[in-house]
Amino acid sequence: MENTQQPQLINPSALFNPSPYGFSHSISVESPFRMCFISGQSGGIGENHILADDFKTQVQNALKNMKIILQSHAMTFDHIVKITLLIVDHNQEKLDIWAEEAKKIWKDSFLPTSTLIPVGQLALPGMLFEIDAIAVKN
Repeated sequence: MENTQQPQLINPSALFNPSPYGFSHSISVESPFRMCFISGQSGGIGENHILADDFKTQVQNALKNMKIILQSHAMTFDHIVKITLLIVDHNQEKLDIWAEEAKKIWKDSFLPTSTLIPVGQLALPGMLFEIDAIAVKN
């Protein structure tokens, strides 16, 4: 039997409204698994998307934003199967910071596949890090 359920857009109210910028924070599709596609999350906090000045804090905040979205889909970091990282002016120090924070999130669990893309800049001034994800749940 074909699943005719429409994709569901979820934009948690704890995050800024992405609609004026032409995207949604996440979308989930069920057929037969729930698949959640999460837009790039930066280290911006709250509806005003306040950015810290340092890379580590932005990574930590981006992961907090990702957690908010995952929870809104009744998912956790363990459901993530694929991530893409965008790092402004990527270097070994930033890679080490990312690895340290990622180990706090995934510990010894099932690790997602990953692509890291060094970039010169991101969507907004001051953004140093962005992560998107695909999560799957039975």
